[in-house]
Amino acid sequence: MGDQKLENLLNLALGATQQERRESLELEVGYDIQDQLWELIVQFSGQPEELAMEGAEITPLLGQYAIVRLPQDLIAPFASRTAVEYVEKPKRLFFALDQSRTAACINQVQTGLFHLKGEGVWVACIDSGIDYRHPDFLRPDGTSRILYLWDQTIPGSPPPGYQLGSLYTREDINRALRSGASLEVVPSRDFSGHGTSVMGAAAGNGAASGGIYRGPASESDLIVVKLGTPGEDSFPRTTELMQAVDFVVRLAAQEGMPVAVNLSFGNAYGSHSGDSLLETYLDQAAGTGRCVICAGTGNDAALGGHYAGTLTEGVPRDVQLAVGTYETTLNVQLWKRYVDEVGVVVIHPDGTRVGPIRAVQEPQRLRLGGTEVLFYYGEPAPYSMAQEIYFDFLPKGSYIDSGVWTFRLVPEKIVEGEFDLWLPGGQVLGAATRFYDPDPGRTLTIPSTARRVISVGAYDSRALSYAAFSGRGYTRVTNQVKPLLAAPGVDITVPKAGGGYHSVTGTSFAAPLVTGSAALLMSWGIVQGNDPYLYGEKVKAYLAKGAQPLPGFEKYPNSQVGYGALCLRESLPI
Repeated sequence: MGDQKLENLLNLALGATQQERRESLELEVGYDIQDQLWELIVQFSGQPEELAMEGAEITPLLGQYAIVRLPQDLIAPFASRTAVEYVEKPKRLFFALDQSRTAACINQVQTGLFHLKGEGVWVACIDSGIDYRHPDFLRPDGTSRILYLWDQTIPGSPPPGYQLGSLYTREDINRALRSGASLEVVPSRDFSGHGTSVMGAAAGNGAASGGIYRGPASESDLIVVKLGTPGEDSFPRTTELMQAVDFVVRLAAQEGMPVAVNLSFGNAYGSHSGDSLLETYLDQAAGTGRCVICAGTGNDAALGGHYAGTLTEGVPRDVQLAVGTYETTLNVQLWKRYVDEVGVVVIHPDGTRVGPIRAVQEPQRLRLGGTEVLFYYGEPAPYSMAQEIYFDFLPKGSYIDSGVWTFRLVPEKIVEGEFDLWLPGGQVLGAATRFYDPDPGRTLTIPSTARRVISVGAYDSRALSYAAFSGRGYTRVTNQVKPLLAAPGVDITVPKAGGGYHSVTGTSFAAPLVTGSAALLMSWGIVQGNDPYLYGEKVKAYLAKGAQPLPGFEKYPNSQVGYGALCLRESLPI
């Protein structure tokens, strides 16, 4: 029987063998093989000291959340403590302007009457790092605009209260810039270049282009957190994201500074209802100090990774999944209402079938052809009425059996009937692996599903057309309006790590345009004294009110572009 203080995926991971975890895309995430420790997300009551346990490393966060590292054999006794409310394992995250500024009505507020460029507001980018030597992040005198750079991948001197990475100040970066070997002084690098481009879209000053390719908040001071584990090809985890957000929001509150935070990554694991510990933590953080958090909705809408439907009692429903050749790992989440009783039969491409599977809360295994299916029939959590059935496909040879797999849903007792299935996002699967008759709705990546986060979709500002790849809403069950709005996200010119500029596409680059715009709103309201309360939900309200219609949409808000296209000038209440 699984521990109901632990999320379903963690229960499954703890019940899986080491080999099964290694072969899985998700189950191994959060386990440090070298140190043999689990890194977990904890929500607790009382004081952080009540979590103390010999062998456990505790990092308290804002509110009553913490990141905990401990051996596997201590998880059960730790979770049994009265102060521990709920525990989740981390999830893997995937990193998903001149013309775009004009389309988003930003140029009009950067010049003339308003002359807003983000002065007095911090812009924070939590991503893959930054090329701090790029001219777009320097002041005219050659010094850095970056106040703090926390590189979580370089052991050494973490910020006070945290236990990973190294923190570099503006003084450290300026010393590096003056030296002949800057990377020896501040060795942080942006290997993928994603973070450099994202920060440039939000707050680059265009210095390397004579100001042409500047972002909205071109004079804001910058905070950078490089997420992740060491290595060029590693993926960061949600535990590292939570600590990064915690650092930025705490620092801004301590210094009395308004801050706009950008998150341009996400994943597809979860109920998409905004109720995971990551999402509720972000809601807590977004309500701390004078803060705004923006996130892209991801680029998964056209990948065929989501299927949705409504069941009728007594009428079986077949959901077909095409699995391409050479897939080494694959998982499927089935989310339904707990009040509905549904049997699930799994059918192999050769016609062999197993099921209906048992509704027991423990890891179960079945063998079909050359593939093992490890699955867990979950219970609702204390914070969610949803029920998950999770399937992990593991090859017994080199690859998962290709062909058409079928999930036959057998409705036994139906009260509401709605259900959703998701494949992993982030383009980790081959293009041939997808649901037949997929539904592009509810393809928002998490954490853009968090209630207080400003979720941003993408559109093509040259063609004035919606970007088909842009993740869509609304949220599952709660039906929140997501995305809030759309911003230019096709062929955006942004700074390139190593120097110069390049053209990029994706909601990763639409989101920072909104982040930078939020910084300008806060600069107008808080710094210039026009509205000292212009932060948080009020920024969301102003952005929604100023959003403009796009061709092809008659009803607003809608699940593709929310309230419409970003238009900063119309968002200012004068």
